[in-house]
Amino acid sequence: MAGSASAGAEGGPALRYAWAKVNLYLHVTGRRDDGFHELDSLIVFAGVGDRLSAEPAERFALSLAGPFAGGLEPEAENLVARAAGLLADAEGRLPPTHIRLEKHLPVAAGLGGGSADAAAALALLGARLGPGSALDWPVLAARLGADVPVCCYGRPAFVGGIGEIVERAPPLPAAWLVLANPGIALSTADVFRRLEGRRSPPMRWDAPAGSALELADRLLQRGNDLEGPARALQPAIDGLLDAIAATEGCLLARMSGSGASCFGLYAERAEAQAAAEALRAAEPARWAAAAPLLHGPLERSWWETAAAAG
Repeated sequence: MAGSASAGAEGGPALRYAWAKVNLYLHVTGRRDDGFHELDSLIVFAGVGDRLSAEPAERFALSLAGPFAGGLEPEAENLVARAAGLLADAEGRLPPTHIRLEKHLPVAAGLGGGSADAAAALALLGARLGPGSALDWPVLAARLGADVPVCCYGRPAFVGGIGEIVERAPPLPAAWLVLANPGIALSTADVFRRLEGRRSPPMRWDAPAGSALELADRLLQRGNDLEGPARALQPAIDGLLDAIAATEGCLLARMSGSGASCFGLYAERAEAQAAAEALRAAEPARWAAAAPLLHGPLERSWWETAAAAG
């Protein structure tokens, strides 16, 4: 995933950042016999997210902190704990580790926060296992949720299937994103139930986008098929999208994932920061943050590096 794990000074805790996932477009291309929907989406990561640390302990433990920790599931249900459990079952061992999760992203918000946390936990625990593991990391990640594989991949990617097919996207330009949530959670399952059979074709591209404006123009030819159902469930999304679109320098305003979080695309940092400040000032209950579009590591993903070391 975007953001690297690192050991602290003098053997302190290893750290990992779980960056917010943003669906720049999301097309539902079909529905499988098992009921899961197939997707075509361009996913990027924004430089704002949760923070995870890991250090040796007598047994596995997970502690929660941060402004959105209160919205998380109990430990047994948390995706970080589930990632540890799956890893222990698959590997037959798990180094006793204390993971501290600082939750800075809204929960159930369409930003992939739980999936990014799970990906970060796999990276931290995988590093503690050391080289030589024969685990199939992508398969393990997919068992945790549809967004976990791309969060492990950690750079702009086209995603297909139900999320398990991850392919590197062409180069994207320097750009800024404003992420905003109206202060409500939205169930992904409820949004998909409202989809009512809509299907869209895949609309990927091969050529690099040379500027933020060019990227916005391409995205305007695409959409988010979940936006309509989400807006029907939570009309507050309408007002949030209008507020983002009205900010100076906004090239595109769209909902991310299954909502209720939305994003604006900007060419300049100053425009994005001013927009985020304006959104927060207008509605105190609203969460908003400006962040750069992360282009991700040029090297292999962490699980490819671990496999090569083994």
